[in-house]
Amino acid sequence: MENQTKVTEFILLGLSNDPQMQIFLFLLFSVVYLITLLANVVIMLVVRTDSHLHTPMYFFLSHLSFVDICYSSAIVPKMLLNFLAQHKTISANGCFAQMFFFFLLAVTEIFILSAMAYDRYSAICDLLRYMEIMNKGICALLVSGAWAIGFIDATINTGFALKLQFCGPNQISHFSCELPSLLQLSCTDPIPHHTVLFTSVVIFGSSSFLITLISYIHIISTILKIRSAEGRRKTFSTCSSHLIVVGLMYLTAFFQYTKPSSVFSVLLDEMFSLQYSILTPMLNPIIYSLKNREVKTAVGKMLWKLKFKSF
Repeated sequence: MENQTKVTEFILLGLSNDPQMQIFLFLLFSVVYLITLLANVVIMLVVRTDSHLHTPMYFFLSHLSFVDICYSSAIVPKMLLNFLAQHKTISANGCFAQMFFFFLLAVTEIFILSAMAYDRYSAICDLLRYMEIMNKGICALLVSGAWAIGFIDATINTGFALKLQFCGPNQISHFSCELPSLLQLSCTDPIPHHTVLFTSVVIFGSSSFLITLISYIHIISTILKIRSAEGRRKTFSTCSSHLIVVGLMYLTAFFQYTKPSSVFSVLLDEMFSLQYSILTPMLNPIIYSLKNREVKTAVGKMLWKLKFKSF
C-alpha cells in the first residue's frame, strides 16, 4: 500500500490512559461486543428458521444484523486489544483497512435502513400491491445496491486518504481510525480531503435520508387517515422500532461528519463514535426484539425448543 508516508504506524490513544480504567473499559466493551454478536446472530437464526418471518421486512432485518456484526467487528476487537496492550499501535495498512470497512459498513447500513423504510411505505400505503412491489428480486436488488453504494463510498474516501502524507505526530486521539482524526495529523493540505468527505456524506447520507423521510411522510399521512385510534396505534407500532434505529444512526453520524473542523472536541467525537459504531449495532436487535411482537414470539419459540432439546 503506497501512500508516500513517513509514518508506518499510528498510536490509538483510546478512551483513557488510566490502567485501572482501561481494565474496566475492556470488561465493559467485551460484554457489549458479546451482546452485539449474540443478539444479532439470534435475529439472523430466528428469521431463517421461523417461516412466519419469511417476509421482506425480516429479510432486511436479517441483513441489517449481519452488517451490524461486521460493523462492530471492524472496530471493537482492535480496541479491546489496545486496552490491554502496552503499545497501542496499529499499522498504517491496518488503519486504512479499518477505515475502508468503516465506510463500507456504515453506508451499507444506512441504505438498508432506507430499504426498510420503503418496505414499510409499501406495506402501509400500497398494501394491495405490497407482495408484487416487494418481491424477492426487488429485495435482493435493494440489499445488493446498499452494498454496492457502500463499496463506492469506501473506495472514494479511502482512495483519497491514501494520498495523505504524515510527517510528524502519529498519535490519534481516538479508539479507531476514522478519517477526520487522520486529517488532523496529515501534513497534506486537508481541504480537498475534507471536501471529498463532506461531499460523499451529503450525497450518500442525504439521498438515504430523503428516501427514509419521504417514505415516512407518506406513512404518517396514511396513518392519520385511519379513523380508529387503535388502528393508528397498531399501524404505527410496526414502524416505531425502525424510527428509533434510524434516529440513533443518523443523528450522531451525520453531525460527526458534517460539523465544521473548527468544532473539535475529543470527548464529543468519541461519544458520537461510540454511539454509531459500537452501541448502535448492539441496540438494533434489542430494539427490534422489544418493540416487535413477532420477533419476541419467534425468539421465545426458539429458546423453548433449545430448552426442550437440552432435557
